[in-house]
Amino acid sequence: MDNQQQLQLLLQQESELQFAEFTNDTAVALGLKLVEAARARNCSVTVDVCRNGQQLFHCALPGTSADNDDWIKRKNNVVNRYGHSSLYVGTQFRARGAKFEESSRLDPGHYSAHGGAFPVTIRNVGVVGTVTVSGLPQVEDHELVVEVLRDFLGSGRH
Repeated sequence: MDNQQQLQLLLQQESELQFAEFTNDTAVALGLKLVEAARARNCSVTVDVCRNGQQLFHCALPGTSADNDDWIKRKNNVVNRYGHSSLYVGTQFRARGAKFEESSRLDPGHYSAHGGAFPVTIRNVGVVGTVTVSGLPQVEDHELVVEVLRDFLGSGRH
């Protein structure tokens, strides 16, 4: 899949995976689903769910470190700034033949356009937060979030 095809897929995911509402209880339930999915796959990841800058869920599974927390903060900053998944933003820069770290003019100590952070979007409102995984290769981080969101939203509870 080339960059343009991937960008279209990522936009489709963002359009599809939206909430009617997003409460503290929603954040905890979603975070627990991600932890459950990671454990089922024997993945060492850290899971983070935020709304409006407030961390509502955070869990570091065995095999992770404080480095994962730092990756989460930097990936979340990208979602909060651009309103798209961190993988989308990184892919968008690559599609233009640029490197995010050099071309964004943002401090790489605070921003990372690597996959794993996905926007929490409320339909007809917009992006209100992030759901993020760190610990796997960037595309796998992203795919884990998307898979769990798809299942979570498809359950009809949210």
